Amino acid sequence: MAYVITQRCCNDASCVPECPVDCIRPTPEQPEFATTEQLYIDPDTCIDCGACVDACPVEAIFSEDDLTASLARFRDINATYFERHPLEANFDPLATPARPPKELGTLRVAIVGAGPAACYAADELLRRADVEVEMFDRLPTPFGLVRAGVAPDHPGTKSVSTMFESAFRRENLQYRLNVEIGKHISHEELLGHHHGVIYAVGASADRKLDVPGEDLPGSHSATEFVAWYNGHPDYADYDFDLSGERAVIVGNGNVALDVARVLTLPAEELAKTDIADHALEALRKSNIREVVVLGRRGPLQAAYTSAEFLALGYLKGVDVVIDPAELELDPASAAELDDPEIEPSLKLKYELAQEYAAKTPNPENKRIVFRYLASPTGITGDDKVSELEFVHNELVSEDGRIVARPSDRTETLAASMVLRSIGYRGVPIAELPFDERRGVVPNEHGRVVDDGTHVTGVYVSGWIKRGPRGVIGTNRVDAVETVEQLLEDFTSGKLAAPQGDRAALENLLAERQPDAVGRAGWKAIDTAEKSAGKANGRPRVKFTSVDDLLEAARG
Repeated sequence: MAYVITQRCCNDASCVPECPVDCIRPTPEQPEFATTEQLYIDPDTCIDCGACVDACPVEAIFSEDDLTASLARFRDINATYFERHPLEANFDPLATPARPPKELGTLRVAIVGAGPAACYAADELLRRADVEVEMFDRLPTPFGLVRAGVAPDHPGTKSVSTMFESAFRRENLQYRLNVEIGKHISHEELLGHHHGVIYAVGASADRKLDVPGEDLPGSHSATEFVAWYNGHPDYADYDFDLSGERAVIVGNGNVALDVARVLTLPAEELAKTDIADHALEALRKSNIREVVVLGRRGPLQAAYTSAEFLALGYLKGVDVVIDPAELELDPASAAELDDPEIEPSLKLKYELAQEYAAKTPNPENKRIVFRYLASPTGITGDDKVSELEFVHNELVSEDGRIVARPSDRTETLAASMVLRSIGYRGVPIAELPFDERRGVVPNEHGRVVDDGTHVTGVYVSGWIKRGPRGVIGTNRVDAVETVEQLLEDFTSGKLAAPQGDRAALENLLAERQPDAVGRAGWKAIDTAEKSAGKANGRPRVKFTSVDDLLEAARG
C-alpha cells in the first residue's frame, strides 16, 4: 500500500524532506519543480510510513486504500509521473542552514503583507534566526488570499493557515493588522525600526481585456467576484447581476474554474462552506444555468491544472460540456500530444477533455461549457451586458512556441454577466522602484534593486517579486530564497541597526492607529467567526466589514 498526493497539493514541498526513502518528486532543487502542477509519490518506493501525511499543510495526501471516488484516479496519476520521470533517490545528508552568530543580537524584520508569501517568509525567519518579526496588513485579518481568494468549497487548501498559526504562537512574531503602510507608518519609519523590510504584497490588480464595452454594468473581473463571495471587506457591497441564465468567463485558469463552480454548485452545498452570507443569499436566488469558459488557445494549452479539471466531473447537478469539434488539434499541438516525452499531466488534460466531450449532458443539470481558441472582441448591451462577441483563433508555431492568431470567423454569445480572468499584475509601492512592464518590484533573488544597485534593507517575496504565477506553496521556496539574502546581509554587517525597538514601534502605532489589531484581536475575530459557524453547521461565518471585524477584535 502506498500514499498518494491528490488535488489539494499546494506544492510547498514540506513533505519532501520528511520522506525516509526520498520518493516524493519533484523536489525544489529540480528544474521540473518550477512548472509542476503538483508533487507525486512513487508507489513502488513508498514504505507506507505516513510521515508525509503529517507534514502536508493542506491535507492532500491519502493512503491509496482511503481514496474517495473523486480522488481514486490520483493513484494512477502519481504512478504515471514516475513512468515519465523514473525515481533516482538521493540520500545525501540535508545541509543545515547557517544561523547568524548570536553576538549580532536580535534581528528585527518588518513584513508588509500577511498572505502566504508573507507567512512563509515569517516562518523561515523564525526557524533560522533569533528574530523579532512584525507582520503588517491593512486589513484586520491575516492570511490574505488563503482567506479571501481560495474557493469556499476547497476547505483543505485553507487549512494551510493552521500551520502558520501554530508557527506564529511565539511572542517574537506580532501581528500589526489594520495598519496601512504609507498612511499610518511610512516606509522610512519601517526601516528606522527594523534591520530589514520584506514586501510580500502580492499582485492585486487584474488585467484588462481592452475591448469595447468592457466597462458596461455586468462586466467585472473575476478578482472582484472571488473577493465578493469570500467576504473581503473592500468588495462586500458589490452587486453582481445573476438574473440571466448564462455567464461567460474569459480565461481558463484555476481561478476561472473556481468561479464556474461557485456559480453552478447547489446552494445547499455552498451553505456548508465559509462563503460570505451575502454571496450565499444572492446565489440562492441566481438564475445562472450555464457558465461558458473561454480560452484563447487550444485544450492542450489550457491554463487550468489537470487536477482541477478532473474535479469538475464530480460536481453534483453539474455537467461539463465540450463539443468534440473543439478538440481538433493543430499540427503542432498534435505532434506535442504524440511526443513520448510529453508530461503526463499535459496528456491528462486532453484525455479528460475527450471524456467530457463523449458524455451526454443531463438537461436537468447546470452546465459548465468549455470553448477553446476564442478571444473576446467586444461586449455589447444597451445599459448592461447582453452579449459577448469573440473571434475564433488559429494556432501557429512561431520561434518554437505555439501562439494564437485571430481568424476571420466570429461569433456572438448572449450573456448577462462577463467575468475576465486573464491574470493579475502587481501595483507600484510607494518609495520602491517598479517594473511597469512586468508588474513587479525589480530584484535579484529577493533583494530590491534600483538602477542596478541593491536597496539596503529592502526585500520582496511572492508575486510582487516573481510575477503572478504558481500556487500557495510556491511561495515557500520563494520565501526561503529571499530570507537567505536578508540573513546574509545581516551576518555580513550590511544592514543598519534599528533606531527604535519594538516598544517604540508600539508607541508610534498606538498614536497613529489606535484601531490596530494584534494577536489577541485576531484571536477574538477568529473565535467569534468559528463560533457563529459552529451554530450554523459551517467552518466559520465571516465578518465582512471592517467595522464588524474591529468590534469582534475588541470582543
